[in-house]
Amino acid sequence: MRQDRKDSLKSQVSSLKPSHFTLHTSRSHVGGFTFVELLVTMVLISIVMPVVMQTIGLCTRLAGQSRRQVEAACLAETKLTELTAAQDWESGSNRGDFGTDWPGYEWSMTVANWTEDSSVRQLDLAVTWRSVGRQRKITLSTLVYPQES
Repeated sequence: MRQDRKDSLKSQVSSLKPSHFTLHTSRSHVGGFTFVELLVTMVLISIVMPVVMQTIGLCTRLAGQSRRQVEAACLAETKLTELTAAQDWESGSNRGDFGTDWPGYEWSMTVANWTEDSSVRQLDLAVTWRSVGRQRKITLSTLVYPQES
């Protein structure tokens, strides 16, 4: 019985024509790009690329300016803490720089009465630097009590 099935299956397979197994493909468009498609792509790239490069340049400049501003704020905070902790704001220097570790940054300090009776003073510390050809400045303030003599 098994042999009969095999023979039947063989006869069915042999009766099939080869045309039943062929793939019909359209040959109207062969792979690749036409000259016009390449030309349009090159024109689009030449239009978009300058805008992209200007944007990258702008972002790089802004990142540099932001970095310098953050550095200045950290330097101002450190100097302000140093001046108030050591009480140098009363008798110390009121300007200077940050040495060779932070070239280009300078600081200046002003002290003013915050109240009329002079029991509280306002200490302003400004850090200045040059960026993109312009003078930049950041100022931090705190209130201090003068030492009692």
